[in-house]
Amino acid sequence: MKNLSPLNKPLAHFIGVGGIGISALAQWFLAQNWAISGSDIAPSDLLRKLQKKGLKLKIGHKKANISPKTALVVYNQAITPENPELRGARRRDIPAFTYPQMLGALTKAYKTIAVAGAHGKSTTTALTSLVLMKTGLDPTVIVGTRLKEFGNSNFRNGKSDYLTLEADEWKASFHNYSPTYAVITNIDREHLDVYKNLANVKKSFLKFIGNIKSGGILIANRDDKNLHSLKSKIQKIAKRKNFKVIWYGAIINYSAYHKIKRVLKIPGQHNVSNALAVFTLARALGIKEQIILKALGSYRGAWRRMEFRGYLSPTTYHLQPKIPVYDDYAHHPTEIKATLQAFREKFPKKKIICVFQPHQAHRTQNLFKDFISAFDSADYLFLLPIYQVAGRDKPHRGYTSADLAKRISQRAKTLKVFYLNNPKIIRTKIKELLKPITYNLSPIVVMMGAGDIVNYTDSLLKK
Repeated sequence: MKNLSPLNKPLAHFIGVGGIGISALAQWFLAQNWAISGSDIAPSDLLRKLQKKGLKLKIGHKKANISPKTALVVYNQAITPENPELRGARRRDIPAFTYPQMLGALTKAYKTIAVAGAHGKSTTTALTSLVLMKTGLDPTVIVGTRLKEFGNSNFRNGKSDYLTLEADEWKASFHNYSPTYAVITNIDREHLDVYKNLANVKKSFLKFIGNIKSGGILIANRDDKNLHSLKSKIQKIAKRKNFKVIWYGAIINYSAYHKIKRVLKIPGQHNVSNALAVFTLARALGIKEQIILKALGSYRGAWRRMEFRGYLSPTTYHLQPKIPVYDDYAHHPTEIKATLQAFREKFPKKKIICVFQPHQAHRTQNLFKDFISAFDSADYLFLLPIYQVAGRDKPHRGYTSADLAKRISQRAKTLKVFYLNNPKIIRTKIKELLKPITYNLSPIVVMMGAGDIVNYTDSLLKK
């Protein structure tokens, strides 16, 4: 795989190169001495970093973006068949693969560790990578976030035959992967625009499990009821495919769980569980407990995972206390609940102001009832309009952010809820809210969501 073409510095073109996964794959090609070009609908900080590394960036999708020298095209799964670059590549008979298809080819060439699950993939992948690095196994890593340990990058080029990656279930992406080792953190009602119901989600995970190579290992979360309900089916697959299954959990790994809890610097029970998955895998690989715990304790967190961004601008509030601003990617009710509980654990005496932007109208409708109780650990909630994903979304009447704000208000006893019809007024509304509460317990602000809410965080920060 590392010699995909006999050409001297061949050219690969990436359509939708700004995606967090495909941009990491593009860096893998750069590391293998390919020339790369790529297109996306808008510039971003991630794309600017890629340009500095050698990406020839094109803004907008045009057939002219496909060079006559292009040897390979890789495209984001959100790209439609009508995309002019994809159509142009096919007219020229240039090999074209989706991001998971191309990544799947890599998994066959490496000793791959694939981390799957509805929630916790990025953190678990990051922790796995750190443990392998600490023990000298020097992995190549493709992760769905940016890590300080990788120079604020989502890619690491290792020199060993280990590849660690996130195995996303959207559109059955992870069915393309052939891991030697797999970790599954949990199964949830996620991506229902693709799967329709939980039963189909479970079937998809079983198919992924069936891709584990003979002689490999599956690390599975005993504490997740949806995953554990598949135990007998998983065992049958493991027997047929000749791989080992190891279950982990707070009770069955009581000692390890509490050792991890003592050393882990990132808050939240869900993160202790993620770290326990990594601990279980690492022990199965023969790595010493002392090395594992040291690596887990060194983790400083990831981009948009309870990430501290700075303090509110002095012009935003009228008193002296520093009010910290955090940024988080949580967008599913399970993630929101776990993240806010972790903030409550970290700041038990502070008021939590959560600013949330729902991601996808389809998800908001399907999980509407779950969203109603997801914010219980917050004190104040500002709901923004739903972020609609181009080509994947359309609004659903009766399931808007305004409807959600109304339903949460009807249920909540102490949580105060506000609907903001324009993200540009976040700063003003927080300023209004702070007047009565700053005197009491100094609050924290949590900007949360998977859409473009991250772009509004800078306007709140102290310059």
